[in-house]
Amino acid sequence: MKSTRRPPRWDDPRIDDHVDSPYDRVAHARATPARAPEAAIRALDLTVRKRIDGLLSGDHRTALPGLGTELHQLRAYVPGDDVRQIEWNVTARTGEPHVQVQLAERSLTTWLVLDTSPSMNFGTAMMRKLDAAEGVALAVGHLATRRGNRLGVVTFGGPKVEILPPRQGRTGLLGALTTLERTAPADGPDATTLAEALGRVAGLARGAGLVAVVADFRGTRDWEAPLGRLAHRHAVLAIEVADPREEVLPDIGEVEFIDPESGRVLRVDTSDRRLREQFIQRAKEERRQLLATFQRHGVEHVRCTTEGHWLRQLAGFLRRPGVRK
Repeated sequence: MKSTRRPPRWDDPRIDDHVDSPYDRVAHARATPARAPEAAIRALDLTVRKRIDGLLSGDHRTALPGLGTELHQLRAYVPGDDVRQIEWNVTARTGEPHVQVQLAERSLTTWLVLDTSPSMNFGTAMMRKLDAAEGVALAVGHLATRRGNRLGVVTFGGPKVEILPPRQGRTGLLGALTTLERTAPADGPDATTLAEALGRVAGLARGAGLVAVVADFRGTRDWEAPLGRLAHRHAVLAIEVADPREEVLPDIGEVEFIDPESGRVLRVDTSDRRLREQFIQRAKEERRQLLATFQRHGVEHVRCTTEGHWLRQLAGFLRRPGVRK
């Protein structure tokens, strides 16, 4: 019988500086109810803020509006635009001329879209995908609000798309994650989808800003069209949360697999070497298609894994030169 309560996590969110990966060992699940959800989330938030600021120390100028000070908007070219502002990579990719225009320094809104669907409860490494996603969400929320900008939060995967309107500070984000701590894991085929969440954001987002999507991007790609529409008006960052075991099939004999989102059951013999090879090739092809989708729409992408390196992976992406603004 499935538990109706989520296991307590982040019991001690301090990072053990004596381990091999000091930036990333944000403590994962410990089976103890010592911390209330509010205290656990706020402690994790403090840890993540300290670490992300340390990893991005100095006069950091991120390449994404809402996470730094250099603000730009990508849009279609119109007569009169300075040809020096043409973004040639996007122009070549879309077949239509686009320009990158600097925006005036002003209050900017970031929309954070967080995946809480059943597939996010999977995890075979240091933590579940949802655990890593919540940490990533806190890091993005901190970066988005530290200069007084506004943050809106959208979660999907439960019975309905949950929306917290934009506000200054991380109050809304902390509240959303605390609610998740108290909620039973989403289960079954009735979960709301990424496509629905992106459609809601498209209707709510005003003016150019940042849309950060923290999800595993698994399953059908019905979200591609709404993602493309958002990318035409906003800077979009896709933060893919993955578990390394999802791309390999271990040799452990006959196994029954259950799709957590559709409920479909499949029984396979994993001792079949050809089947395992086909599984790996299929996983590689799905990754190739996923990356091609992001590239086609000019969406920035970073992959964070459950192996414990998600904070460093995110910071490394933000420090990378040449990330589109």
